[in-house]
Amino acid sequence: MRIGILGTGTLAVALGAAWGRAGHEVRVGGRSRERAEAAAERMGGAAVAVEPAEAVAGRDAVLVAVAWEGLADILGAAGAAGGSLAGTPLIDPTNAVAHGVGELLTTDGRSIAEHIADLAPGAHVVKGFHLFAAGQWSAGREPVTVALAGDDAAALATVSRLAEDAGGRPAVLGPLGRARQLEEAAGFVIGLVFAGVDPATAIPHVPMPPDVPADVPDIPADAHTDAAAPETRPAT
Repeated sequence: MRIGILGTGTLAVALGAAWGRAGHEVRVGGRSRERAEAAAERMGGAAVAVEPAEAVAGRDAVLVAVAWEGLADILGAAGAAGGSLAGTPLIDPTNAVAHGVGELLTTDGRSIAEHIADLAPGAHVVKGFHLFAAGQWSAGREPVTVALAGDDAAALATVSRLAEDAGGRPAVLGPLGRARQLEEAAGFVIGLVFAGVDPATAIPHVPMPPDVPADVPDIPADAHTDAAAPETRPAT
């Protein structure tokens, strides 16, 4: 796949490197060309630094991995308001939470993912990759579940595949309206960590019912087939 990454921080670098190892083409753009070039070098593989607008052009999926305060700026630089991301799966791993507290900083009851959808009209926003630190995506780590929320089946299929390629197990929670639930989960984890509590001890282990399939993503089979085709057509 052809993947675009907006952002030059640790998560952007870690996922870009993971997707490069999986054979995807990666373009990275940031507010600073110098930082984008440094990020691409750290990603290795087929990653190249470009301007933000070029990072999203003709991509099969785009990751926007910047601090929430910088979302409007980087999406603006990429031409999102003008429709440059229309029809593109746009992955949002943003955690907009108060440092050390974990409370969400959005005050209107909507998720950051829904705000991103406003900033990028026509984009197929998928919430995901926000619950684990960048180190999780280095080579050889034990797989973890990547919870996803989004409204477009084909976009969910594409991002599910990218989760697998990064070393995760995708699980679709539901539509984008449930993204705030995922964001609240991140705030819950962060709050407990800063309180000195292991979050794993606060979550009960509930065995999977025997009649529930392990490969949870509830996506039409043909959507996954269509999304996989980007190997030959339309990668942050």
